[in-house]
Amino acid sequence: MPETAPTLRSHLTIGKHSFRPLVAGALYWPSQDALLVADLHLEKGAAFAARGMLLPPYDTRATLSRLGKLIEALDPQRIVALGDSFHRSECADRLVDDDFALLRSLQKGRDWFWICGNHDPHLPESVGGTVCGSLTIEGVVLRHEPSEEATGPEIVGHLHPIARISRRGAVVRRRCFASDGNRLVMPAFGAYTGGLNVMNDVFKPLFFWHQLEAWMMGRHAVYPVLGSLLLPD
Repeated sequence: MPETAPTLRSHLTIGKHSFRPLVAGALYWPSQDALLVADLHLEKGAAFAARGMLLPPYDTRATLSRLGKLIEALDPQRIVALGDSFHRSECADRLVDDDFALLRSLQKGRDWFWICGNHDPHLPESVGGTVCGSLTIEGVVLRHEPSEEATGPEIVGHLHPIARISRRGAVVRRRCFASDGNRLVMPAFGAYTGGLNVMNDVFKPLFFWHQLEAWMMGRHAVYPVLGSLLLPD
């Protein structure tokens, strides 16, 4: 991607902290040995099926398996899921036995935090780990939805950002991490999640636009792209 920022970097900075965006759509915080994921939307297929909209019922297994590969590779001490981990709160009690066993195996031996989202404002104790409305680590606030007036570093999910650029005469549209150095909006991790272009008006109040970068996910790397190069849909 020649349209990237002048130097291809492997880490981005939020506040004074360094993070590594991963091709899979998760964020690793080395100094905290923490892995952050957003918008898993587990059991979305089942939730749609209950409303008569049939989707293949394999999204939970696919999402947990992808997460498991990251956990196996990084072996983080802490996992933080930034909300909308389940497509509906009640879905958390409806995992099939194999998926529930897989989830609990991923949690074993590490600290696990579930931040509540707009899709899953209440989660049962059966999901394991710690359920909370938000979490602050070393001055960085982790929550699901962007705050209206963030006064300090913030990492959120909810908006499922996607970036679109022109590359060698073709248009490339990919999931991305959107950041201005103070706020970071995470891409959605779930198998059945869509996305919203970062040029959409919803994103306008969230960033200092002259500092915006979209870290776009390629096949083998994550590429920082200057905000001035981004295209609307």
